[in-house]
Amino acid sequence: MTTVSFHLEGSRITGFEVQGHSGYAHEGSDIVCAGVTSAVRLCECAINDVLGLEASVKYREKDASLSLKLPGGLGQTNESTCQALLTALMVYLTELHEEYPENISVLEV
Repeated sequence: MTTVSFHLEGSRITGFEVQGHSGYAHEGSDIVCAGVTSAVRLCECAINDVLGLEASVKYREKDASLSLKLPGGLGQTNESTCQALLTALMVYLTELHEEYPENISVLEV
């Protein structure tokens, strides 16, 4: 199962961690893993490459995990944009959980 943990400070999403394989299908054919990976990479690219921020991103192949942590001191516009992106990611992954409850779990920590 893929577990996605969104880290919160009050109502502010500070980052997330994705861990594990969904187990829906074999590697290369797993639509749940593909959906999660695509959404997470889009969010990371929007924050780091489009907005030019330096969110901390760590990939660990050995345990199939990825984490992203927003930098501190974001201006109001960047903070608002990052919160919209991370909230959209949370909503999307929660909807994916509703479709595939045995393959993905979404937590707020």
